[in-house]
Amino acid sequence: MDPVDHPLRYAMVNELHARPSPRLQAPATAVLVAFKEPRDAANRDPAADIAHLAALAVRYGAPAPQPGASHYAAMLGRHQLRWENHTEFVSYVAFAPGLPERPFDPSAAAILPAAWQATAPGRRVVAAMVQIDLLPEDTTRIGDRLAGMFAEDGLSVAGVLDGQGVIATDFRIDAAGWTRFAVFVRPEVGPGRIGRLVQRLLELETYRAMSMLGLPRVRALTARLNALEPRLAALIAPDQARQPDQVLADLLAVSAELEAAATQHQFRFGATAAYDAIVSDRIEALREVRFQGRQTIAEFMTRRFEPAMRTIRSAERRLAEMLDRAARAGELLRTRVDVQRSAQNQALLERMDRRADLQLRLQHTVEGLSVVAISYYAVGLIGYAAYPLAHALAIDKAVVIAALTPLVVGAVWWAMRRVRAGLHRAAGDHAGHGDL
Repeated sequence: MDPVDHPLRYAMVNELHARPSPRLQAPATAVLVAFKEPRDAANRDPAADIAHLAALAVRYGAPAPQPGASHYAAMLGRHQLRWENHTEFVSYVAFAPGLPERPFDPSAAAILPAAWQATAPGRRVVAAMVQIDLLPEDTTRIGDRLAGMFAEDGLSVAGVLDGQGVIATDFRIDAAGWTRFAVFVRPEVGPGRIGRLVQRLLELETYRAMSMLGLPRVRALTARLNALEPRLAALIAPDQARQPDQVLADLLAVSAELEAAATQHQFRFGATAAYDAIVSDRIEALREVRFQGRQTIAEFMTRRFEPAMRTIRSAERRLAEMLDRAARAGELLRTRVDVQRSAQNQALLERMDRRADLQLRLQHTVEGLSVVAISYYAVGLIGYAAYPLAHALAIDKAVVIAALTPLVVGAVWWAMRRVRAGLHRAAGDHAGHGDL
């Protein structure tokens, strides 16, 4: 590899050519089966699919597939086998020249034995058989042949290949378990064009089946949403009598169920949309024209397939809208709870202010009583100390105590003021350091 090239350059180009369309000549038969794990197919063990493919290859003496392969092609006797590993499923297509004696005889699928299919890691979601035959010169005879191949109800017939071919199917599963497709082409149509046409039909059937897997899941989801929607509507009703925090708790429970549903169905919604887009692309690529007044495949899919896809898209939108409504309701309820708590906090602060004011008044009262009590004891002690001096000076003890009392009271009051001022300064310095 040239150092100037990106490390993935060759891998990206080779991926474009990894699955070429087959080259087929009429008459021929194509058989398709696809297997999918019923649950969590995207995370299945790829080694099990490789082992199942290897068992088929060994059965017919073909080379074994490489570990970790995403596609495989080999000749199994007279059949050309192609295997592809997709995100959710694996597909087997076998092409063989010629047609069975009876139209769509199950023996044409003997290359994929029933016993071998029963051992597949997943379950069969697609089983289709395509018969390629020559288009008769008198195209009016095709109607009689189709009557013996397909059910009239749902039969779709269209001209393709710029008028050089006709395709037909009824999208039903026959008694042997196969969906039938008939292709009629002019002798001059090249094998490349026939192969591309058959490839489109096989992909159309495969991705149609994979798209429809979302419908049963959506029906179960719809029943779940039908049960949750009244609960959600009741919780966001404006005349709610319960406390907002209680309503918020119930709303969070509903939101959790919606989020769980979204998580469970997110992959299926995305996969269905991708498969639906492929189906539409393959129908468009057929470039159908009406044949003998019959409905085309595009018309059949519009009437039968598209309503299912609209149902799935509608359920996806409904789930997203309910999640949005629950989120908006949750924001409103949280706002109500915050406002209610703010009012409660304001009332609590007002009560605390009143209590602090009462405590301050009580403190002042206690301080006054403390001044009186301290002064009383201080005057008594000083009176005992001053009694000898008053006796020596021939002064009455009562006069000395009367003279000392104002001085002692003033000194005690001043000392108490100094102590309180010091405490206030210390509290202010502590608060200032806390702010820093």
